[in-house]
Amino acid sequence: MDLSVRDSAQLLRVSEKTIYRWVKQGRLPAYRVNEQYRFNRAELLEWATSQRLNVSADIFVEPDSDGPVVTLTEALKAGGIHYRVSGTDKQSVLQSLVDIMPLPEQVDRQFLLQVLLARESLGSTALGNGIAVPHVRNPIVMHIVRPMVTLCFLEQPIEFGAIDGQPVHTLFTIVSPTIRAHLHLLARLAFALRQPTFVEVLAGKGSREEVFAASQAVDQSIPPPTSHL
Repeated sequence: MDLSVRDSAQLLRVSEKTIYRWVKQGRLPAYRVNEQYRFNRAELLEWATSQRLNVSADIFVEPDSDGPVVTLTEALKAGGIHYRVSGTDKQSVLQSLVDIMPLPEQVDRQFLLQVLLARESLGSTALGNGIAVPHVRNPIVMHIVRPMVTLCFLEQPIEFGAIDGQPVHTLFTIVSPTIRAHLHLLARLAFALRQPTFVEVLAGKGSREEVFAASQAVDQSIPPPTSHL
């Protein structure tokens, strides 16, 4: 639990009073440590993404940063962009997603499917506007060479329990060899999903070239962090 109330307030661009209110309402995932609230950075990022909050640029600062990290475009090229992914409900769509992800042979795909379904049972990962980011409660860390983001356009929109009631037509899934890389990509994806041009390309199920061009524009427009937490 690496973030304090003050840290969290700065990242989410709200007051500490708001943080306490969200915790009291049960909206924000928090932990009691020595009579103080502490927050898990991965859970905070995932929650901020689901709430579509305009978070601080400091969210791109990686804890214990000690080397280069991939861009969203590089991760998408590693994970692949897939069209007309089949499925008639949440489980069958996630099964199709797991089946087509470019994972090493030693990865237990059925286990990955079960943890994704378990996370969905806690609450939908749909963000609204037809987009969902299936993930486990903690980062998906696997023995892979490089982090990846797999993008799937569904053959038909499905009910995903989205807060805006819209069916989901687009899925992003992050798989990473480290927690640091997972956080980095989650932050970049959250930023991308607030950019109108990127969202428009997704809504139109753009070609791979169009998606990569839009993601490159996102990578180039991410503001530099102003300070470290």
